[in-house]
Amino acid sequence: MRLDKYLKVSRLIKRRTVANSACDNGLVLVNDKPARASYEVKVGDRIALHFGMRLLTVEVLSVQELVRQSEAAMMYRQIENRKEETA
Repeated sequence: MRLDKYLKVSRLIKRRTVANSACDNGLVLVNDKPARASYEVKVGDRIALHFGMRLLTVEVLSVQELVRQSEAAMMYRQIENRKEETA
């Protein structure tokens, strides 16, 4: 599954177009490397998302096309959620 679609289906990002632009702007890292929206997500990948001053890092547990909203959080395991300090 494409990274932008995974971010939408897992509800880490609300809309696919927003996920696509986040990838284009370098705000999404997969396994510590900048990732394009077309990256094929695999189980075990680590995704880091930069939301303003926040950094959210998750590990992919499953890749599914259709998921209920109540089950979306089971697609990943949160590793880190922190507020970044300004220099």
